[in-house]
Amino acid sequence: MRETFLKTTEEILDADPDVAVVLADISAAQLAAAARRHPDRVINVGIREQLMVSVGAGLALAGLRPIVHTFPSFLVERGFEQIKLDFSHQDVGGVLVSWGGSYDMPTAGRTHQAPGDVALLDSLPEWTVHVPGHEEEARRLVLESIPGDGRVYVRLSAQSNGSPHLGVGFTRLRFGSSGVVVAVGPMLDRVLRACAGLDVTVLYASTIRPFDAAGLRSAVSSACGDVVLVEPYLAGTSAHWVAEALSDVPHRVKSLGVRRDAEVRTYGGIADHDLAHGLDAGSLGLSIREFLGV
Repeated sequence: MRETFLKTTEEILDADPDVAVVLADISAAQLAAAARRHPDRVINVGIREQLMVSVGAGLALAGLRPIVHTFPSFLVERGFEQIKLDFSHQDVGGVLVSWGGSYDMPTAGRTHQAPGDVALLDSLPEWTVHVPGHEEEARRLVLESIPGDGRVYVRLSAQSNGSPHLGVGFTRLRFGSSGVVVAVGPMLDRVLRACAGLDVTVLYASTIRPFDAAGLRSAVSSACGDVVLVEPYLAGTSAHWVAEALSDVPHRVKSLGVRRDAEVRTYGGIADHDLAHGLDAGSLGLSIREFLGV
């Protein structure tokens, strides 16, 4: 996804003189050719992530459409105050693009993990959040984020699904009556494996904010009120949106995602972290079956 994003960004810079990119060293080498062609619109501030965010907001105030990019731990968690003050409080728009998911760089240690990024942005109003599960989804969502003046966060990952799904809102990929399982972004393929043989509806979203309340309500009306929410960041990040969407419908919710009860500080590989958080297909299958009682 990262390579697709960078290639797409070069195309955007060449085509649209109102777009600028702000970096904090990360991906600067890959965009070096674009920087030579557009030295005034590819800005590398060095390892100063808060400044990077503020520069992006300043460009937006000047009438440009900024793309601000680095790892999520540095972009959202380290730069959150600048996101809040310089983008949200000043009511300007931009496209924040991270790469690294929650723990896609486990050999770099806990400092490079950011499972709380979407939850942080949820504390601010009027942010669109895209969590693509495939590089083709990433390309489309980045391109669609450029027009307008909205505030957009695109969360790219090293993990991906085998095929893209380019629908808007929730896409219903399986129909069943025993419950609804919601898979967000790169969680889809393992959710489908986990649900093999189960009589459940599976919904997929690559855009999770705004939350498709109508799509969830429709799925629940055709199944039952048992909802399993599987997200690639902090467990329960979207649980309040589920509750609001189903506020007048009897329902239960099981939230699966990165653990909140303990901080996983191990290194290893991505698969080791999936297992530690119960986000591998086998663990998901056990959790889903236990919750649904099947």
